[in-house]
Amino acid sequence: MIGLVDANNFYVSCERVFDPTLEGKAVGVMSNNDGCIIARSAEMKAMDIPMGIPSFKLESLRRRGDIYLKSSNYELYGDMSARLCQLLRDTCPAVSPYSIDEMFIYLEEFTDKQCQTLGEWLRRRIRRHLGLPVCVGLAPTHTLAKLANHLAKKSPHYQGVCLLSAQSASTTALLKQTPVGSVWGIGRRLAERLAINKIHTAWDLREADIQQLRKRYSVVIARTALELRGTPCLHMNALDQPRHRIMTSRSFGQATGVKTEVHNALRRHAQRSAEKLREQRSLTRAVMIFLNTNRHRRDQPQYFPHAMVPLPSPSDDTRTILGAVHQGLEQMYRPGYKFMKAGVMLLDLVDAEQYQLSLLHQPPRNRHPYLMATLDTINQRMGQGTISFGMTDADAAWQLRCAHRSNRYTTRWDELMQAGTHPGAIQECAARK
Repeated sequence: MIGLVDANNFYVSCERVFDPTLEGKAVGVMSNNDGCIIARSAEMKAMDIPMGIPSFKLESLRRRGDIYLKSSNYELYGDMSARLCQLLRDTCPAVSPYSIDEMFIYLEEFTDKQCQTLGEWLRRRIRRHLGLPVCVGLAPTHTLAKLANHLAKKSPHYQGVCLLSAQSASTTALLKQTPVGSVWGIGRRLAERLAINKIHTAWDLREADIQQLRKRYSVVIARTALELRGTPCLHMNALDQPRHRIMTSRSFGQATGVKTEVHNALRRHAQRSAEKLREQRSLTRAVMIFLNTNRHRRDQPQYFPHAMVPLPSPSDDTRTILGAVHQGLEQMYRPGYKFMKAGVMLLDLVDAEQYQLSLLHQPPRNRHPYLMATLDTINQRMGQGTISFGMTDADAAWQLRCAHRSNRYTTRWDELMQAGTHPGAIQECAARK
């Protein structure tokens, strides 16, 4: 049996853990630079406020106190996700993170009743220890577990935990009511192609001929159909394969043409990309950087340069990657332009262990794995950016706008939650006396 543990409205729920006054209120979390809404509480959804709406259009509602908007706090969300994953690993035989708020758990040799009991217990335990509301979907395959989790969220009957067996009447009814576009891994365009062949629901896909699906579409669609029948076709390793490229990019808080500020932004992105590279134990053969001006400002000159710098040998050393970034910026920078976005992409990745073991390659020169591992460990324990190469100005133009960001309570010593008595509570006690 496979389970999917999914945190409800994860970003909003993380905010509510440390600010209980937001419970029951319409809360939205904004994207980088406080641009648009990327997460909504159930109360905000009930107000018919759509996902992706620009934040400035909601300013009047925010000022009246009808809604509460928070700047994205990815450091807090990432740490809460790691804590959720660790809690599951302490309890379940095997865990595979799928996204920041979704974790697959694997319950081999568990009976249906044991799975149901464990799902209910996990839900209570996570709520108690982390303060996060979650729903649990249980089924024989990953695809059915996704559907079970969706049902656990939407139907109060299941009370947050739904178990689906492959051949049950309830599963059949659910598949017949589920549009094929709602099945995991099937997007809008693919759903339109499937509709041409009269495949409109998840049940239609399940009953379709597997050979024809493989021939007309792909082996992935054929496997999805088998998963809907209860035949597992995905494995843990398939959900956590190393990426073939790694990119880190951000829009600036405000446009800037100052070369040192642009370089500082690129250095920050390069260091984060290098950390991700080492996390998956890979090496990169090339570094690409790019800059974008604001394409919406027609009154300003436009320039969208990019440069790719090959490395002498594959590397995961931050210093080598920073050197390539500096070289690329020298190639493409032109004065007179105001840039609004910068990014760093690591390309042509290879497995570090296999590369070093190969007799056809020499070990990368100037590679200091212990130094890099020490830096990563300190940053993981003390907060991202605790140790970095070079100093950055907190007020630089490229820094993100985050006027409504909550404290990073779990990763920053200077932003820890403070215990004390609220002034309003003191006045209330005095009035009662």
